[in-house]
Amino acid sequence: MTATSVRLAEIAETAARGAGAIALEGFRVRDLVVDEKRDFHDPVTLFDKRSEEHVRAVIEREVPGSRIVGEEGGSTGDGEVTWYIDPIDGTANFASGIALWTVCVAAAIDGEVVAGVVYDPVADQMFRADERGAFLDGEPLRAEGATTAERATIVPGFVSHRDLRVRRADALDSFGQLLETFAHVRTFGSSAISLCHVAAGWADATFSLGASPWDVAAAAFILKRAGGDYRTYDAGDELPAASDHLNAHYFGAVRGADFPLIDRIMRQQSGRREPLAR
Repeated sequence: MTATSVRLAEIAETAARGAGAIALEGFRVRDLVVDEKRDFHDPVTLFDKRSEEHVRAVIEREVPGSRIVGEEGGSTGDGEVTWYIDPIDGTANFASGIALWTVCVAAAIDGEVVAGVVYDPVADQMFRADERGAFLDGEPLRAEGATTAERATIVPGFVSHRDLRVRRADALDSFGQLLETFAHVRTFGSSAISLCHVAAGWADATFSLGASPWDVAAAAFILKRAGGDYRTYDAGDELPAASDHLNAHYFGAVRGADFPLIDRIMRQQSGRREPLAR
């Protein structure tokens, strides 16, 4: 019998806490070795790998036969529950000593996320969602905040180096419009932290293009369970909500937000022709 949403969230939390403790051993270590995956924009460390190995071990012990999809270890297994792992979301921050990185673990059944956690080891904050709702260290989360641009703080993952490869001028012009339109624009370098800040009402919107499922599966679920708005796009159109963690281009906002500029940017930029790495 498949474990309940609450039980899957408990397993995810246990795994994430242990992985976070492992990652902390390498945080702000002066001689940390940093390697590259695709290019110098895409770093990886030994602690990414060790963190993911720990999460996989916990899952395999608690839910044997699971399908596990991790950023570092790829896809293994073919069980009823699919897990998505980002062992360090924000590796560039981690490697630089910037305290904006998390461990993300989500569980999905029949293509839909049913439990997820985002753990910030430096702040020792646990964002969690299951069938009961969304929580931060056990207290309910509500995605409530500014709903008009002139009062809103946004934390986009845009413009990235990927966004400049095609429609460079459009991307830079769009970023200029964001700076002019919104009260505050900040960039965190972590999809999970950005989405969780919106879920907590600390920021009012975030969006990015080119995310992988392990980047967003847990955090997007947390935002939705906190009552926030989460949309995905492709080829200029908004996509159906089903299995939206598999879609690369996302926009998340607090409940009731009206940010037409972001919707316009998402439609424009998601229509670009160059395929993004998944």
